[in-house]
Amino acid sequence: MGKVFVVGIAGGSGSGKTTLTNEVAASLAPDVAVITHDSYYRAHHDMTYDERTQLNYDCPDSYETELLVQHLAILLQGEPVECPTYDFAIHDRTDQTVTIRPASVIVVEGILLFENPALRALMDLKVFVDASADVRILRRLQRDVRERGRSIESVIDQYLTTVRPMHEAYVEPSKRYADLIVPTDGEGNFGEAVRVLVDRIQARQ
Repeated sequence: MGKVFVVGIAGGSGSGKTTLTNEVAASLAPDVAVITHDSYYRAHHDMTYDERTQLNYDCPDSYETELLVQHLAILLQGEPVECPTYDFAIHDRTDQTVTIRPASVIVVEGILLFENPALRALMDLKVFVDASADVRILRRLQRDVRERGRSIESVIDQYLTTVRPMHEAYVEPSKRYADLIVPTDGEGNFGEAVRVLVDRIQARQ
Protein backbone atom coordinates (compact mmCIF):
# COMPACT_ATOMS: atom_id res chain seq x y z
CA MET A 1 0.00 0.00 0.00
CA GLY A 2 1.37 3.41 -1.01
CA LYS A 3 0.73 6.74 0.65
CA VAL A 4 -2.58 6.88 2.46
CA PHE A 5 -4.85 9.75 1.41
CA VAL A 6 -7.00 11.23 4.19
CA VAL A 7 -10.17 13.14 3.32
CA GLY A 8 -12.08 15.14 5.93
CA ILE A 9 -15.74 15.89 5.25
CA ALA A 10 -17.21 18.47 7.65
CA GLY A 11 -20.26 20.71 7.81
CA GLY A 12 -23.20 21.50 10.05
CA SER A 13 -25.52 18.89 11.51
CA GLY A 14 -27.96 17.90 8.77
CA SER A 15 -25.88 19.41 5.96
CA GLY A 16 -25.51 16.11 4.10
CA LYS A 17 -22.02 15.07 5.26
CA THR A 18 -22.95 11.44 5.77
CA THR A 19 -24.63 11.16 2.37
CA LEU A 20 -21.60 12.64 0.62
CA THR A 21 -19.25 10.46 2.66
CA ASN A 22 -21.15 7.30 1.79
CA GLU A 23 -21.29 8.14 -1.91
CA VAL A 24 -17.58 8.94 -2.08
CA ALA A 25 -16.74 5.76 -0.17
CA ALA A 26 -18.93 3.67 -2.48
CA SER A 27 -17.11 5.10 -5.50
CA LEU A 28 -13.72 4.22 -4.00
CA ALA A 29 -14.63 0.78 -2.62
CA PRO A 30 -13.20 -1.57 -1.60
CA ASP A 31 -9.92 0.19 -0.76
CA VAL A 32 -11.43 2.83 1.52
CA ALA A 33 -12.05 3.18 5.27
CA VAL A 34 -14.66 5.46 6.82
CA ILE A 35 -14.51 6.92 10.33
CA THR A 36 -17.15 9.17 11.88
CA HIS A 37 -16.22 11.69 14.54
CA ASP A 38 -19.54 10.93 16.27
CA SER A 39 -18.20 7.49 17.20
CA TYR A 40 -15.76 9.30 19.48
CA TYR A 41 -18.31 11.04 21.69
CA ARG A 42 -17.05 10.73 25.23
CA ALA A 43 -18.50 8.00 27.45
CA HIS A 44 -20.74 9.12 30.32
CA HIS A 45 -21.52 5.83 32.04
CA ASP A 46 -21.51 7.59 35.41
CA MET A 47 -24.51 9.75 34.50
CA THR A 48 -28.21 8.95 34.39
CA TYR A 49 -30.08 9.08 31.09
CA ASP A 50 -31.72 12.36 32.08
CA GLU A 51 -28.35 13.87 32.94
CA ARG A 52 -26.91 12.76 29.61
CA THR A 53 -29.78 14.36 27.69
CA GLN A 54 -28.79 17.72 29.15
CA LEU A 55 -25.20 17.62 27.92
CA ASN A 56 -23.92 19.82 25.11
CA TYR A 57 -23.00 17.42 22.29
CA ASP A 58 -22.01 20.09 19.79
CA CYS A 59 -18.94 21.60 21.46
CA PRO A 60 -15.36 20.37 20.88
CA ASP A 61 -15.02 19.00 24.43
CA SER A 62 -17.87 16.53 23.86
CA TYR A 63 -15.57 14.46 21.63
CA GLU A 64 -12.56 12.34 22.53
CA THR A 65 -10.78 13.82 19.53
CA GLU A 66 -7.37 12.93 20.92
CA LEU A 67 -8.29 9.24 20.51
CA LEU A 68 -9.41 9.83 16.91
CA VAL A 69 -6.08 11.54 16.17
CA GLN A 70 -4.26 8.58 17.71
CA HIS A 71 -6.31 6.09 15.69
CA LEU A 72 -5.69 7.95 12.44
CA ALA A 73 -1.96 7.96 13.12
CA ILE A 74 -2.07 4.18 13.66
CA LEU A 75 -4.03 3.64 10.44
CA LEU A 76 -1.49 5.76 8.56
CA GLN A 77 1.18 3.36 9.82
CA GLY A 78 -0.75 0.47 8.25
CA GLU A 79 -2.22 -0.98 11.45
CA PRO A 80 -5.91 -1.58 12.28
CA VAL A 81 -7.72 0.17 15.13
CA GLU A 82 -10.71 -0.60 17.33
CA CYS A 83 -13.14 2.28 16.80
CA PRO A 84 -15.63 3.00 19.61
CA THR A 85 -19.37 2.97 18.90
CA TYR A 86 -21.97 5.39 20.17
CA ASP A 87 -25.69 4.84 20.79
CA PHE A 88 -27.66 8.02 20.10
CA ALA A 89 -30.83 6.57 21.62
CA ILE A 90 -29.23 6.41 25.08
CA HIS A 91 -26.74 9.28 24.62
CA ASP A 92 -23.75 7.15 25.56
CA ARG A 93 -20.86 5.16 24.18
CA THR A 94 -21.39 1.42 24.08
CA ASP A 95 -18.97 -1.33 25.13
CA GLN A 96 -18.68 -2.53 21.53
CA THR A 97 -15.95 -1.56 19.08
CA VAL A 98 -15.65 -1.84 15.30
CA THR A 99 -12.39 -2.85 13.64
CA ILE A 100 -11.24 -0.29 11.08
CA ARG A 101 -8.60 -1.69 8.76
CA PRO A 102 -5.98 0.30 6.86
CA ALA A 103 -6.86 1.44 3.34
CA SER A 104 -5.42 3.64 0.62
CA VAL A 105 -8.11 6.24 1.29
CA ILE A 106 -9.50 7.15 4.70
CA VAL A 107 -12.60 9.33 4.84
CA VAL A 108 -13.31 11.05 8.16
CA GLU A 109 -16.69 12.72 8.70
CA GLY A 110 -18.00 15.05 11.41
CA ILE A 111 -19.20 18.53 12.27
CA LEU A 112 -16.06 19.68 14.10
CA LEU A 113 -13.23 18.03 12.17
CA PHE A 114 -11.63 21.29 11.07
CA GLU A 115 -11.87 22.92 14.50
CA ASN A 116 -9.03 20.75 15.84
CA PRO A 117 -5.53 21.64 14.55
CA ALA A 118 -4.05 18.18 15.23
CA LEU A 119 -6.86 16.53 13.28
CA ARG A 120 -6.63 19.03 10.42
CA ALA A 121 -2.91 18.35 10.12
CA LEU A 122 -3.57 14.70 9.24
CA MET A 123 -5.88 15.52 6.32
CA ASP A 124 -4.81 15.74 2.69
CA LEU A 125 -8.13 17.16 1.50
CA LYS A 126 -10.67 19.07 3.60
CA VAL A 127 -14.24 19.33 2.29
CA PHE A 128 -16.99 21.43 3.87
CA VAL A 129 -20.63 20.63 3.02
CA ASP A 130 -22.56 23.89 3.12
CA ALA A 131 -26.34 23.99 3.63
CA SER A 132 -28.74 26.65 4.84
CA ALA A 133 -29.99 26.57 8.43
CA ASP A 134 -33.52 25.75 7.26
CA VAL A 135 -32.34 22.71 5.31
CA ARG A 136 -30.15 21.50 8.18
CA ILE A 137 -32.82 21.67 10.91
CA LEU A 138 -35.41 19.91 8.73
CA ARG A 139 -32.99 17.10 7.89
CA ARG A 140 -31.93 16.79 11.52
CA LEU A 141 -35.54 16.65 12.66
CA GLN A 142 -36.39 13.86 10.20
CA ARG A 143 -33.24 11.88 11.02
CA ASP A 144 -33.39 12.13 14.81
CA VAL A 145 -37.06 11.20 15.05
CA ARG A 146 -36.85 8.36 12.54
CA GLU A 147 -33.40 6.90 13.29
CA ARG A 148 -32.49 7.96 16.82
CA GLY A 149 -35.75 7.58 18.73
CA ARG A 150 -36.06 11.27 19.63
CA SER A 151 -39.23 13.30 20.07
CA ILE A 152 -39.86 16.35 17.90
CA GLU A 153 -39.82 18.55 21.01
CA SER A 154 -36.45 17.25 22.19
CA VAL A 155 -34.87 17.76 18.75
CA ILE A 156 -36.12 21.35 18.54
CA ASP A 157 -35.01 22.10 22.11
CA GLN A 158 -31.55 20.67 21.49
CA TYR A 159 -31.24 22.61 18.25
CA LEU A 160 -32.11 25.93 19.88
CA THR A 161 -30.05 25.48 23.06
CA THR A 162 -26.83 23.89 21.75
CA VAL A 163 -26.81 22.93 18.05
CA ARG A 164 -27.39 26.38 16.57
CA PRO A 165 -25.15 28.37 18.96
CA MET A 166 -22.32 25.81 18.67
CA HIS A 167 -22.66 25.83 14.88
CA GLU A 168 -22.21 29.59 14.89
CA ALA A 169 -19.33 29.45 17.38
CA TYR A 170 -17.33 26.50 16.01
CA VAL A 171 -18.65 24.84 12.85
CA GLU A 172 -19.23 27.83 10.58
CA PRO A 173 -15.89 29.49 11.45
CA SER A 174 -14.04 26.23 10.64
CA LYS A 175 -15.22 26.49 7.04
CA ARG A 176 -12.25 28.77 6.33
CA TYR A 177 -9.93 25.77 6.60
CA ALA A 178 -11.69 23.86 3.81
CA ASP A 179 -9.95 23.16 0.53
CA LEU A 180 -13.30 22.63 -1.15
CA ILE A 181 -16.80 23.83 -0.24
CA VAL A 182 -19.75 21.79 -1.52
CA PRO A 183 -23.09 23.63 -1.51
CA THR A 184 -26.08 21.35 -1.18
CA ASP A 185 -29.69 21.90 -2.17
CA GLY A 186 -32.72 20.54 -0.35
CA GLU A 187 -32.43 17.19 -2.13
CA GLY A 188 -28.80 16.62 -1.19
CA ASN A 189 -27.83 15.65 -4.74
CA PHE A 190 -24.07 15.18 -4.70
CA GLY A 191 -23.50 13.56 -8.10
CA GLU A 192 -21.14 16.20 -9.48
CA ALA A 193 -19.42 16.74 -6.12
CA VAL A 194 -18.72 13.02 -5.80
CA ARG A 195 -17.15 12.93 -9.26
CA VAL A 196 -14.96 15.95 -8.48
CA LEU A 197 -13.85 14.51 -5.15
CA VAL A 198 -13.10 11.04 -6.50
CA ASP A 199 -11.10 12.54 -9.40
CA ARG A 200 -9.06 14.70 -7.01
CA ILE A 201 -8.38 11.77 -4.67
CA GLN A 202 -7.36 9.42 -7.45
CA ALA A 203 -5.16 12.06 -9.10
CA ARG A 204 -3.20 12.75 -5.89
CA GLN A 205 -2.71 9.20 -4.63
